[in-house]
Amino acid sequence: MSDKKKILYVQTSGVDTPERTYAPFILATTAVAMGIDATIYFLIKGITVVKQGEAEKIRLGDFPSLKEVMNQAVKAGVKLEVCEQSCMLLGLERGEFVNTAKVVGAATLNDRVLDADAVLCF
Repeated sequence: MSDKKKILYVQTSGVDTPERTYAPFILATTAVAMGIDATIYFLIKGITVVKQGEAEKIRLGDFPSLKEVMNQAVKAGVKLEVCEQSCMLLGLERGEFVNTAKVVGAATLNDRVLDADAVLCF
């Protein structure tokens, strides 16, 4: 078992609320830079954020596109997980997501919450 701290970010906001999409990626990237294990779990409409082609469409103010921020997070070591049941709910297939996002079951979220030192929801 690792002594490394873990933070779980749960993203429920989707591309219909772009102002809520940047924070998990920025905070998770910062956590990794601090030596903390960071995972973003996409749930309900949050799964639309990691649907192929969607993050490129989001750019707020002087920030880089959400896709650029997402790529930086993944490069830093942030893990991306997509709720399979949310995919079924919204009618999205496993292959519709960026290749760095892993589709996982509902039990995974419960496991991540129980294992995390902190959980933040967006």
